[in-house]
Amino acid sequence: MNSSQQGVIQAPKRLLIRGVNWLGDAVMSTPALLRLRQALPNTHIAILTHAKLADLWKNHPAINQVLTFNPGDTIFSVSRNLRRWHFDAALAFPNSHRSALELWFAGIPIRAGLSKFGRNLFLTHPIPPPPFLRPMQKRTTRQIRAIISSNIEPSPAYSIQNHHSLLYLHLVSIFGADSRPIQPMLEVTPEELDAFRSRFAIENKLVLGICPGAEYGPAKRWPPDYFKKTAGTVHRNSGCLWLIFGGAADEETASYIASGLPNGSCINLAGKTSLRELCAALKLCRIVLTNDSGPMHVAAAVGTRVIALFGSTSPELTGPGLPGDSNHIIMRANVSCSPCFRRSCPIDYRCLKNITPEQLVPVILKSL
Repeated sequence: MNSSQQGVIQAPKRLLIRGVNWLGDAVMSTPALLRLRQALPNTHIAILTHAKLADLWKNHPAINQVLTFNPGDTIFSVSRNLRRWHFDAALAFPNSHRSALELWFAGIPIRAGLSKFGRNLFLTHPIPPPPFLRPMQKRTTRQIRAIISSNIEPSPAYSIQNHHSLLYLHLVSIFGADSRPIQPMLEVTPEELDAFRSRFAIENKLVLGICPGAEYGPAKRWPPDYFKKTAGTVHRNSGCLWLIFGGAADEETASYIASGLPNGSCINLAGKTSLRELCAALKLCRIVLTNDSGPMHVAAAVGTRVIALFGSTSPELTGPGLPGDSNHIIMRANVSCSPCFRRSCPIDYRCLKNITPEQLVPVILKSL
């Protein structure tokens, strides 16, 4: 198997995708995987993913095989496992040196990935960065204070043409895949929905979701007081059942939000669901109110409408669903220092605090 003169790699029999390591990034890569399957209908496509994300790919139509690694695994142990499967081509979604080295040590003949200094030595097909690629530029505390003191009007730093999902689509075009954007997609079966309803005794009523966490840091987390007030007001006006999502680290916040709701009006799921159950639960929701987080992307990918709260990050880069999708609602404050891409705020979290429950409640109720 050789690449054509145009630089497109001919259809391999066995292709490995080295997947990304974060939940949100993984979901944003699904349009590229779907396009890849369209281009390579007869190719066996495997994905190498962090073990914590393995169940995300269950039943996914683009994937034939899921291979995993754990945090303590070395490059050599990962590569040794890959050798057993005799892949004849591989594509690395991450732009790290490690992902390229894993493919090189595995002895995979055709190795493609984003071109990067020092990394191209391990790739047979380094892919030039697309012209729309704009990395996140984290602002320093000095820059933030200077922007605020100058009282300048905020201006868009990015556009939807810079959305991260478009990079993965650009990468799969090396195999002749269509690089035009499509909706991200995760598969949830009727059996999974029924099992979740049964486990948590969810009746057939209006179900809404809250995702109050964000693993990145507090600069992406709307204040818990705001979530609590918003959830209570929406429940009084709609009679909804709230599902409160999160991992073990979000249990305290989730319990605090639940404390503001009447008995029987919410189910606190923080730390209680598997990844597959998270997918099923998010699909049951009419609307999910969420920070910019992995569950935000999952909700959009299972077909649920999202109201997304953006603080230090940019919806043009990591917004839910198809870039610019009008089905989802983006809430952000009109502050000049955002996006700063910092994990925590060196001043006062105005990008989040200036999105108020009073602004948000009518938006939710109108969307029901």
